[in-house]
Amino acid sequence: MATVIDSTAVVDAGAQLGVGVQIGPYAIIGKNAVIGDRCTVGPHAVIDGWTLIGDDCQISASAVIGTDPQDLKFDGARSFVEIGQGNVIREFVTVNRATEEDGVTRIGDGNMLMAYVHVAHNCVLGNHVILANAVNLAGHVLIDDYAIVGGVTPVHQFVHIGQHAFIGGGSRVPQDVPPYIRCAGNPPRVGGLNSVGLKRRNFPEATITELKRAYRLVFRSDLNLTQAIERMRAELEPLAEVQAFIDFLAASERGIVK
Repeated sequence: MATVIDSTAVVDAGAQLGVGVQIGPYAIIGKNAVIGDRCTVGPHAVIDGWTLIGDDCQISASAVIGTDPQDLKFDGARSFVEIGQGNVIREFVTVNRATEEDGVTRIGDGNMLMAYVHVAHNCVLGNHVILANAVNLAGHVLIDDYAIVGGVTPVHQFVHIGQHAFIGGGSRVPQDVPPYIRCAGNPPRVGGLNSVGLKRRNFPEATITELKRAYRLVFRSDLNLTQAIERMRAELEPLAEVQAFIDFLAASERGIVK
């Protein structure tokens, strides 16, 4: 499969393109961009700065990746965007480089970023994350594997969203969202365990049961967070998923949604 560059596209001689890359009309590829095999770059898309994109990614029309961060502290530092394999990045998505020297904005593998998503400087997305239309991530947001964020949702800087969490559309997220739960609203309120998502991903029933017990101790009891963590450690099966839930809560710096 040959690499095909539309005659109207502008590809700097320093850019590195893999095998079978397709560059659409009027796209712009900067000199420090590295694009993996079999990627497609749609019309009018811009890939600039020190940007590394893995194999089999789809970059849709007018997406802008690797441009300077929208941060007043930025002083022109050499910073990066790193994007893994098999990602779908739809129309008008923007992904900014990190602020500080050698910093990285990182997106893992197999993610879907729907139209108008913004990923700000120093954000880190895991694998198989879904960000629906017009999700806006402020700087330093961390989103773990398989999390889903509904459309038109702003996420405050430094917020951490745990693995397999589900956030309903139109929410505003100012605090950390623990793994495996679902929440929605402004301010967001938890609505139970993300049981449907866990079953779809073949979590054992015994694991879901223990996570429900953990959920009740944190969100449906009169215990404070420290007491709930102590009870979980004492009473629940020491499953990896339960430990991940406990570790997330113990490490939270912004506090968790209520």
